[in-house]
Amino acid sequence: MIRKNEPSDMKTWLIVLIALLDDVAVLVLVFVVLWFFDVEISLPVMIVIGFVFGTFVFIVHRAIVPSLRRKKVTGVEGMIGLVGEVMQALTPKGVIKIKGEYWQARSVEGEIDVGEEVVILKIKGLNLEVKQKDS
Repeated sequence: MIRKNEPSDMKTWLIVLIALLDDVAVLVLVFVVLWFFDVEISLPVMIVIGFVFGTFVFIVHRAIVPSLRRKKVTGVEGMIGLVGEVMQALTPKGVIKIKGEYWQARSVEGEIDVGEEVVILKIKGLNLEVKQKDS
């Protein structure tokens, strides 16, 4: 199941391949220089080089993909899903406090009293759209 803001497997592989393009370019350049100077490379050496490069691709993929799937923690994307406390009753507009900051908010589910916890659903400008946190 693909979550919102999570890259698909195809997109993930494309990002990894683009990240490895410079390594492929260097490998091709080395082979061209060796060919230019008439240096012959035996089949076992080519197989070892291919194996090393394949291992490198696997390791890079294992290192990059988790970072691509991590939840965004800054900006608008990082605020979606955070829990805050109502400081001024949401009828439907009011004020909530999140991580020590006060924000204008609008309830999408009706009125919410002071002290209740709310979850951020969407951000429009500097106003948050929230709903009451399920117990």
